[in-house]
Amino acid sequence: MSPRKVRGASAEDGEELQLSPSETLAHNSAMRVSGARSGRQSTQRALASIVLGFELIIVFLMGMTVFGLSLLEPRELGIYIGIGLCLVIVVALACMRGGLGIKLGWAVHALMLAVAFIMPMSLFVSLVFLALWIFCMVRGAQIDRDRAAWLASQGAPE
Repeated sequence: MSPRKVRGASAEDGEELQLSPSETLAHNSAMRVSGARSGRQSTQRALASIVLGFELIIVFLMGMTVFGLSLLEPRELGIYIGIGLCLVIVVALACMRGGLGIKLGWAVHALMLAVAFIMPMSLFVSLVFLALWIFCMVRGAQIDRDRAAWLASQGAPE
């Protein structure tokens, strides 16, 4: 697979940027999830899907930790909570093209903070992901607004 040229992007020396095959795959996946096929690209949704994708792994491991440390009775409840939260994340990822995915993402972060009552050591991880989520929501929305303004100034349809 040859490197892919990025449309509208340029390196500092004036040459067009080229993506490696793995970068191209990641870019295409994020854009597909964010609705780029429908013409409604959203950096905010692409960033949200990336955060939730990483969070999916961590949430599963948190559920396994609750199970392994026997923090709940019965022990299996930790696995059920972890799998349940993972399913909410998967649904949020599936709904990311609409506004429901973002709302479910906020709910996931609230539930992760609630897990800190069961396993206090998870509070740090929950706060880190919440901070990352907030940053991606704010910055992604700003990038989307800037892109819309730039497209409007160029006379291009959104």
